[in-house]
Amino acid sequence: MVRRGRPLEIAAAALLAVALAGCDASVAPAPPAVKPEARPARPAPAAEPETPPAPSQRSAELASYYARLERDLVGQGLLRTDGGGPDTPVTDTRLARDFERIALAEEYERGAGLRPSSGALGRVKRWQIPVRVDAEFGASVDAEAVRRETGTLRRYVDRLARVTGHPITMSPTNPNFHVLFMSEDDRSNVAPRVKELVPDIDGASLAVLQTLPREIHCLVIAFSDKPGGYSYGRAVALVRAEHPNLLMKSCIHEEVAQGLGLANDSPQARPSIFNDDDEFALLTTHDEMLLEILYDPRLRAGMTAEEARPIVREIATELVGERVASVATPH
Repeated sequence: MVRRGRPLEIAAAALLAVALAGCDASVAPAPPAVKPEARPARPAPAAEPETPPAPSQRSAELASYYARLERDLVGQGLLRTDGGGPDTPVTDTRLARDFERIALAEEYERGAGLRPSSGALGRVKRWQIPVRVDAEFGASVDAEAVRRETGTLRRYVDRLARVTGHPITMSPTNPNFHVLFMSEDDRSNVAPRVKELVPDIDGASLAVLQTLPREIHCLVIAFSDKPGGYSYGRAVALVRAEHPNLLMKSCIHEEVAQGLGLANDSPQARPSIFNDDDEFALLTTHDEMLLEILYDPRLRAGMTAEEARPIVREIATELVGERVASVATPH
């Protein structure tokens, strides 16, 4: 899934789905499985000067563009960080509906490239095995940014583990969810590293990563643990290092959550980051409830929408009721 909001990003997501033979998180990935021993660990850092070289003109221009974009969006009242409020009520009916559109719907047919889906809902897709997240940084990223983004990712991973109840940790040991922070000046290293992580990726897929237009802020690709399966076994997210603070956090929040199985967007979802309107920058309480539903033990990977629907409605009613009771109870 690419960072939301613009037609070119949507088109690029479709292209990625084609190039990766159906392995974009938004189209329920199912490429050939890779044996655990074939997954390379994070490369040892090369000997480099303490301070990276000055950014190229292209990288500096991108940083300026994204800084202006963030200011413009915030100035329009977008990229909210409040998680929603009285203006964004959530009912159990809306929550269940949003779950179906975000966790089950697919924009394109699996393995069919750009062919639109029939609009039917797909199956439940999520991780069954522990998720081990690791951050990798391009050589152009300075030490301060490395500390900042690693800290943001670590805190978010801890939050996702609490919300889902699933084992999700930061770990450089045999990671299976790689978050790559790369600038324009690291572009030549992106494809080789992704090729190491996903040996079965074809050349067209790598070309997408190498020619990323500026409208694509970040993306994630998630892979099933076996061909045709619905349990994820690995994921790779790519985040531009040129982003200013809020857009950076927004990319981290959306891409990691989408890599866990909330792979689609819905224009009706609110308050939510899984919406193309850029109203919210960070994971909301509504989105936390979507994750709670997805990782509830009453659901399982591969369930059809028909099998999942009554369970989803039951969980949504429970969650909304708990939130209402919590707000009504004096502390």
